[in-house]
Amino acid sequence: MAKIILTKGGNVVQEMALHKERTTIGRRPHNDLVIDNPAISGEHAAIITVYNDSFLEDLNSTNGTQVNGHPITKHFLQHNDVIQMADYKLVYLVDSDQDIKDSRPKMFPIPRPDAVITVLDGASCGKTMLLTKVLTTIGRPGIQVAIVTRRPHGYELTHVEGNIYTRVNGVPLSVGARPLQDGDIIDIAGTTMKFSWNPVASF
Repeated sequence: MAKIILTKGGNVVQEMALHKERTTIGRRPHNDLVIDNPAISGEHAAIITVYNDSFLEDLNSTNGTQVNGHPITKHFLQHNDVIQMADYKLVYLVDSDQDIKDSRPKMFPIPRPDAVITVLDGASCGKTMLLTKVLTTIGRPGIQVAIVTRRPHGYELTHVEGNIYTRVNGVPLSVGARPLQDGDIIDIAGTTMKFSWNPVASF
């Protein structure tokens, strides 16, 4: 099942599964996802979900809707698309383990261990962050923010805020998610970090 993650200023505000055929987004209280902000129209946008596909439609909102930085009226959503409405962003995520149909016998791979991010420079040099949550935000709100998503088989990094894209091993993330590998170097908001598998069960 697909879901959307609502963020503002790099902070996760709400997470919602798209279990309805039509999910409405807007300022008025009857919407499925209510964003109480004057820059958001009463009925701003809707997401129509048919089986495993979702479509975003702007409902003639005053300030418009963007996907990955481009204005849209209708848009076929893909995994890790970033929807922007005023100061709010929604990340569209698809649970690939549920959506991919496969005729092969079901396998139950061993889950990955927890991972950590270690700050390599600046005032917080040496500080570590254990990635136990489904979603972890990194960076500086209002400047550059990315989300680390924990999935059954590993972790992904998605850029969600900032005109300058987060870099992994010197390469800009651009649009979409990037699977993280042990030893990856992340540059975000003037800080360098290292992603690695946690060598111990807990700190």
